[in-house]
Amino acid sequence: MANEGEPRLFVNRWGDTSDPASVGGESYRDECRCFDQVRPHPRARVGFHAESQDTSAPGWQRLLELVEEAAADGREEFRPLVGLSPVERRQIVTLPPSIAKLTAVKRFVLYGSNLVRIPPEIGAMASLEEFTPYTSYRLHWFPYEITRCSRLARSTVSTRALFGNYKLRSPFPRLQPPEDSVADLDLSALDPGRWGTAAIRSCSVCDRPIKQHGLHQAWISLRVATDVLPLLVNACSATCVDALPQGAEGYVQFPHTGGNIDQPASDWD
Repeated sequence: MANEGEPRLFVNRWGDTSDPASVGGESYRDECRCFDQVRPHPRARVGFHAESQDTSAPGWQRLLELVEEAAADGREEFRPLVGLSPVERRQIVTLPPSIAKLTAVKRFVLYGSNLVRIPPEIGAMASLEEFTPYTSYRLHWFPYEITRCSRLARSTVSTRALFGNYKLRSPFPRLQPPEDSVADLDLSALDPGRWGTAAIRSCSVCDRPIKQHGLHQAWISLRVATDVLPLLVNACSATCVDALPQGAEGYVQFPHTGGNIDQPASDWD
C-alpha cells in the first residue's frame, strides 16, 4: 500500500492529445455564438451550423488518409486530430463517411475539435467502446445512428454545448416539415443550415434508403454511454418516428421537431 505522503499519479485519459492553440498562436477552432454555454439565457431560436466541409482543404485530405491508415492496420484507438496543425484542425467541420470502415476502433478521441456535425456512419463503428469529443464546443447534437454502437459504454462530452442539456436548456433548431416524397430533393447536396447535414442516405431507424421513401426529421434526447445526447433522426416515415424510444428521464419524453418546445426547467445551479 502506498504511503499517505506519497504523491498520487493520475492517468491522462487522453494520452498525447495536445492543445495546438499554443503552437504559433494559431487558433484551431472557430468561436461559437449559437447560445450562452456558461449560464442559462433565454433565447427563442437557434439554428444549425451552416458550414459545408471544404473537401479540397489540406486538413480534410490528411484526415481521409488517416482514416484509411486506421482501417488498414485495424487499430483499436483512433486520434485523428493529434497529427494535424492548428490550421488543419480548423478546416475539419465534419468527418468523412469512410469512418464506417473503422470497425476495429474501440477508443475514438476528438478532443478539442472544430466539428459541427458527426456523420451517421459512426453507427457502423461496431467495436466502439469509448467516445471522446470533449471540448468540441461547436458540436451541439449527434446522429441517432450512434445508438447502433452497442458496445459504447463511456463518453466524454462537453454537455453545456448540447441542445436541450439539463444544465442550460438551450433550445433546439426547428426542423423542416415532413416530406412524403423526396423526389425534388438532392439528398447528396443538402443545405446543412436547413437540414442539419449535407447528405442523407438511409433511414436512421430502419435503414431503408430515404430516396425511395420520405423524410421525417425528429429530435430525441437519449442516454448514450455516459451522457444524455440530443439525437437528430432522419426517418423515412411517420411509422419509424413512432417507433423511437421514450426520451431520457428529465428531458422531453417524446420525439419532437424543435423550435418552441416546452422543456423541463433547468435544475443547474
